[in-house]
Amino acid sequence: MAGHKSGFVNIIGNPNVGKSTLMNAFVGEKLSIITSKAQTTRHRILGIVNGDDFQLVLSDTPGIIKPSYELQSSMMDFVKSAFEDADVLLYMVEIGEKVLKDERFLDKIKNSKIPVLLLLNKIDGASQELLEEQVQYWQHLLPKVEIHPISALQNFNVKEVFDRIIELLPEAPPYYPKDQLTDKPERFFVNEAIREKILIHYKKEIPYSVEIETEEFLEDEDIIRMRSVIMVERDSQKGIVIGHKGNALKRVGVEARKDLEKFFGKQVHLELYVKVNKNWRNDTRQLRRFGYNS
Repeated sequence: MAGHKSGFVNIIGNPNVGKSTLMNAFVGEKLSIITSKAQTTRHRILGIVNGDDFQLVLSDTPGIIKPSYELQSSMMDFVKSAFEDADVLLYMVEIGEKVLKDERFLDKIKNSKIPVLLLLNKIDGASQELLEEQVQYWQHLLPKVEIHPISALQNFNVKEVFDRIIELLPEAPPYYPKDQLTDKPERFFVNEAIREKILIHYKKEIPYSVEIETEEFLEDEDIIRMRSVIMVERDSQKGIVIGHKGNALKRVGVEARKDLEKFFGKQVHLELYVKVNKNWRNDTRQLRRFGYNS
């Protein structure tokens, strides 16, 4: 594998700056769910991009917040781990943003021993004057980083950033088989497709009180049969998720099924149930079961 490059490239930043949009643009598949709500990404998700002479292992991480319950602490542990194994760090900010939600992470970026690319995202809505002012601001605050203005949504400058990342990767053999796309199992993407629809269609605390568990995933030649449970923290939330005559739950199921058929490339039969799992967000045993705490 002489001349072959491989490396871990980890994306960090505040909630809603476009990390998942960039990850999906690089990978060419919808691995990370995207909504306008904060804390859409809960896990650290790997997306693997392969070329003849490179393997880029991308990592999408939860948006940086100050934790208020155990689940959020576990999410921030995924962010901390992103500093530990990266060959290149992508620090993503959006136009007008000035600080990270947790200053300790900014100190880590300032003192980083690895290359850091600061991606100034969502520039398609900014004036040239504002863009120049923002570039100067970040250059002054983080003099060691490379700054790249981009629009992940419009795919502006995304290829240029990708090419620069490949230049920075160390020479190494591939870490994963060349046909592998991610480190997550199929059930994870079923859970995420359902959770995305809940984030879109429900308000207030409901999306943050929900966890999904896919109990059955049976794949035949022409169809995949899935049974998933939507867990909520309180009885009142169960009624809201189900909705009048089950209509709200049915909408989630129909929309998630369509996305999953596109993702898996075959017909999907999806059964959804709702269960109360009290206080799961603060229960370390439950969080381990759902893949958060190690």
